[in-house]
Amino acid sequence: MAIDAKRTRITFQRLDRELRKLAKKTAPENVHKFRTNSRRVEALLSEVVLERHRNDEKLLTLLGRLRKKAGRVRDLDVQIEALRALKFPQANGHKSQVMDALVDERAKREKKLARAFDRDTTEEIRKRLKRAANKMEIARDTDALQLTLRKLGEVGNNNAPLTEKTLHQYRIIGKRARYLAELADGNVEAKRVVEQLKRMQDVIGDWHDWLRLTEKAEGLLGGVRDSALVAMLRNVTQAKFRQSWEAVGEIRSVLGAHGRPAQSVQNRKTPAKEAAQAAVA
Repeated sequence: MAIDAKRTRITFQRLDRELRKLAKKTAPENVHKFRTNSRRVEALLSEVVLERHRNDEKLLTLLGRLRKKAGRVRDLDVQIEALRALKFPQANGHKSQVMDALVDERAKREKKLARAFDRDTTEEIRKRLKRAANKMEIARDTDALQLTLRKLGEVGNNNAPLTEKTLHQYRIIGKRARYLAELADGNVEAKRVVEQLKRMQDVIGDWHDWLRLTEKAEGLLGGVRDSALVAMLRNVTQAKFRQSWEAVGEIRSVLGAHGRPAQSVQNRKTPAKEAAQAAVA
C-alpha cells in the first residue's frame, strides 16, 4: 500500500496549525493535538523518508523536547479527569488531597510549557517544518502497511508473556506503527489495521494513565492498607491491565505469524472491562 503524498503534506500542515494554537493557549485540547501531530511528523521523518537532512535532525530534536514537556501536562490533564470521574466518597478527604496535588502540579507544568513555546522557538520550528516538507523524498515503492508490520515486529516474540514492560513497549511502538499505517493511500486493509491499532493504543493508554494516577496517590497517601482510595485505584488499574492484555492478544492474533491483517475484532465487553467501567461511570 503506497504512501499517499497528500497525506504527508497534510501531516506537516496540521502540526504547524497545532503549534500556533498551543503557542497561544496551553489548553488541554491544544496540548493533546500538538503531541499527536508531532508524533506523526516524527514517524514520517524517522521511518519513511529516504534521507534525513540536518534540518530534519534539528527539527526532531526540538519536537522531542517540546513533546515531552507537553506530555507531562497532558498526563496530568488525563489523571485529573480520571480522578474526577471516579466514584469515591469524600469522607476522609483523600480524593480532594490527590486532586489538589494534581491541579497544583499541572499549573507548574503549564507555566514551564508556556515558557518553552516562546516566539523564537515557535518560529524556528515552523520554518524547519516547511523546509522538511519541501525537501522530503519518499521511495515510490514504499509500502505503508509493510512499514507498520515491521515496526510492530520490534516488540519482539509474539509468544513472550505480557508484562507491564511489554505493554509499555506495545504502547510506544504501537503509536508510531499506527501513524505509519495512516499514510497509506486509502487501502481498506490499511484502514482496518489503523482501527485495530487505535483500539490497542487507547486501551493501553488508559491503563497507563490509571497506573500513573495510582502511583501519585500512593506517594501522597501510602499503600492499600493506608487508604481506601489507593485500594480502589489499584483495583481499577488491575482491571485495565487485563483489558490491555486482551487488546494486545487481539493484535497478535490479527497480525499473525506472517504479518497478515485479519478481520476487525469487535469491541466486546469482558468482566474486567465491566468492572473498570462501573468504577468510573
